[in-house]
Amino acid sequence: MARLVRMDQTGHTTLAEWTSAKDAEHAAAELRSSLEQGYYAVVTQGEGHATQVSELPLDADLVILRRPIAGG
Repeated sequence: MARLVRMDQTGHTTLAEWTSAKDAEHAAAELRSSLEQGYYAVVTQGEGHATQVSELPLDADLVILRRPIAGG
C-alpha cells in the first residue's frame, strides 16, 4: 500500500493511502492542496537520494511532504 505522509512535529502524519489509481484520487487532491500551502513533495530514490515531484507518482511506495528548510 502506497502512502502520502506529511513531516511534522510528531514525526509524520499519514494523509492518504492507496493501492490503485482509483484510490489515489484522494491522495492526489491532498498533494495538490499541500503544494499550494507551500509544502515540497519528494519521493525517495534509494538511500540518500530523493526526487521532488509536483504530481502524485502512482508507482511510488511513499511520497513525503515537508516544509522548506529555513535558514540564513
